[in-house]
Amino acid sequence: VQLQASGGGLVQAGDSLRLSCAASGGSFSIYTLGWFRQAPGKEREFVAAITWSASGTYVADSVKGRFAISRDNAKNTVYLHMNSLKPEDTAVYYCTARKYGAASPSLKGDYWGQGTLVTVSS
Repeated sequence: VQLQASGGGLVQAGDSLRLSCAASGGSFSIYTLGWFRQAPGKEREFVAAITWSASGTYVADSVKGRFAISRDNAKNTVYLHMNSLKPEDTAVYYCTARKYGAASPSLKGDYWGQGTLVTVSS
């Protein structure tokens, strides 16, 4: 499975942004999908995940209420909807996929996208 993340960019605090991650080369509908991020000088952290059936989602406490995750199996794409962005959301955002994985912070992705940079200015 190949994952291609896109949608990052430079925005101002309070703005919204939607990241996309398009998958190819596999049966998209059987993969749990997640987003992680890594800020400069920090470890990679879990952001959100959605199960293969879209029946379950998990959003990290640090972004709960501002971020949401969704998927469109017809388009083989998972989205990260980011609202009320803050400077501390600045990071490279990575999408990941795991076959029948759990939508939780313990998600261990089998496949990773290349990352897309989000920069939030104050």
